Amino acid sequence: MTELEHESPFDFPCQFPIKAMGKNIPDLDAIIVELVRRHVEDLTEGAVKTRLSKGGNFIAITVEIEAQSKAQLDAIYTDLNACPHITMTL
Repeated sequence: MTELEHESPFDFPCQFPIKAMGKNIPDLDAIIVELVRRHVEDLTEGAVKTRLSKGGNFIAITVEIEAQSKAQLDAIYTDLNACPHITMTL
């Protein structure tokens, strides 16, 4: 384990929900899944959940992964935050 992984509150590997939100545009969920798949080889069926905002203008997408390291999570969030269609990640 690297020194950075010792600083993480998580014990890897672990189940981890990646959450991203943006305007409700066609295929935003597919865009997010594509970005996450760059770093995760095997997404399980049912790993992706979507929820529309009350007015239907925004959508929240959660992708449940088995995280292998803090570096993997950092890389995923870097890609998600660079996407112009995503307004927020958690």
